[in-house]
Amino acid sequence: MKKTIFEEMGGTYIRYGGYLIPCLTLSAEEQRFIGVWGQRHKRYLKEHKRAVYITLLTSGRLDSYLADIEEQAQERFERIVEQMKQVQGITEQLKAEIQMEWVARMNNIQVCAREIVDKEMIYQ
Repeated sequence: MKKTIFEEMGGTYIRYGGYLIPCLTLSAEEQRFIGVWGQRHKRYLKEHKRAVYITLLTSGRLDSYLADIEEQAQERFERIVEQMKQVQGITEQLKAEIQMEWVARMNNIQVCAREIVDKEMIYQ
């Protein structure tokens, strides 16, 4: 009997009833942390960039791609927060003297930094 292209490439079949079903498995991928940034980007890909999502998923590269996005976004977020703290003059001295003022200004900076990272990296 003539082999199919799938069999020629090393694929195998399982007989289930009267049917031959191909044995398909995804390659094992290393486990890496996917946090909030990665989850947001994943949801964006699923909803708005379906072809990219399916391509990454079926190629087995989705988790590593999302982990890379997570790392880059977190680094960018921290860098923006530090730069904004310096520009606005937020110091440890302010934190020690007027805690509520420091908390309010830091919250504002973090919200702004989150919006920047979302726009630049997550939802594009």
